[in-house]
Amino acid sequence: MTDTTAPAPTSAAGSAATADAAPPPVRLRAEGLTLGYGDRAVVHDLDLDIPDGTVTAVIGPNGCGKSTLLRAFGRLMKPRSGRVLLDGKPVHTMPTRQVASLVGLLPQSPVAPEGLTVADLVARGRHPHQTWYRRWSGDDERVVEQALRATGTHDLAERTLDELSGGQRQRAWIAMALAQDTELLLLDEPTNHLDLAHQIEVLDLVRELHHDTGRTVVLVLHDLSLAARYADRLVAMKDGRIAASGPPAKVLTEDLLTDVFGLRARVRTDEETGAPLVVPLSRHDRPAARG
Repeated sequence: MTDTTAPAPTSAAGSAATADAAPPPVRLRAEGLTLGYGDRAVVHDLDLDIPDGTVTAVIGPNGCGKSTLLRAFGRLMKPRSGRVLLDGKPVHTMPTRQVASLVGLLPQSPVAPEGLTVADLVARGRHPHQTWYRRWSGDDERVVEQALRATGTHDLAERTLDELSGGQRQRAWIAMALAQDTELLLLDEPTNHLDLAHQIEVLDLVRELHHDTGRTVVLVLHDLSLAARYADRLVAMKDGRIAASGPPAKVLTEDLLTDVFGLRARVRTDEETGAPLVVPLSRHDRPAARG
């Protein structure tokens, strides 16, 4: 794996502070991870740390192993070799309920029973905290209420998912993941099939949740400019391996876009956000001379 994080500049005045600054702890880690379906390996001998308290976006072309990696992080897929560590423990040796109380996972295109209301869906997020001796409680009610309000779905609580727009439905699913009350949140393409306005709405929500609660978020995104805008860190995958990882400005280079995506593009700086902005070139475009 290549980590393109650049070392921070130091000076005589700042070197002591830099030396004292500890990197964020790592609660979720992949070590030598190989994953596959049938006879086909999809992820190969992958090592990856997810820094605590950050938003990490996993990017890469279709079929490169992004969603497969997220499934393994959420204990939905058993490694062929290697392991996923959660708080230093192999996640696949931990009880399912324990993992669900620590990691919230929203898969691609989740499916709910017909006629399910938003309130009922969000309440399902409390299932990992239920046991035969601990039933629904006031704490459960409070967490569900908080999740509904945090996602702006409180006024939709009695409506069925079938009645909602794509953006509203996605916010309801995120509310369910929040109701699990976990410090780690895994979101697999949370903007899938949404128009641009709803994509911004959902990603604004994810960023606000991270900012307000300190949650660690790992999400798979296809839109490279949005990934650079909303994530602290990008992980670029190619053919089941890590091609680069680090801050968006270090990862999203024109050379990487060519190598990983086969994409001719220019990378500019967004004047509004300061984040990298990817401008794809078609085969009919004549690249402007670089100044």
